[in-house]
Amino acid sequence: MAFTTGNAVWNGGLKNGNGTVSTESGALNTAYTFRTRFENDPNGTNPEELIGAALASCYSMFLSSLLEQAGHPADSIRTSAKVHLGRKGEGPFIDRIDVTTEVQVAGLSDEDLQQHAQTAKKGCPVSQALGGVPEITLQALLKNA
Repeated sequence: MAFTTGNAVWNGGLKNGNGTVSTESGALNTAYTFRTRFENDPNGTNPEELIGAALASCYSMFLSSLLEQAGHPADSIRTSAKVHLGRKGEGPFIDRIDVTTEVQVAGLSDEDLQQHAQTAKKGCPVSQALGGVPEITLQALLKNA
């Protein structure tokens, strides 16, 4: 089976340190710090943002496949995944992810979209990998094509 590699380097202490995160393909190579993770500093990324991007992209592809198999290839699927970082015990904890997807597809009822959307939520590999997250919500919106 295929595999891919993500890499991270961290230098220094937690609050004053800094790091870089990158992908094997070279598509991502950016900074991350305490400030980008916990203080909304826009000059870099954070692990939760990357988890959200991974989930949104995986979910969109999986839903696209399901719709195509059902004879309703989508014109577009736009998905966002808002990752909520709370506290549990002494450390941060991902306590919820809110997934919102907007699908433009012809000839599909909202009821059918909701069924495919839930199947994609359960079947997407990244969603499965995030099984330890207590709550992943889903809102699927149908746009007329």
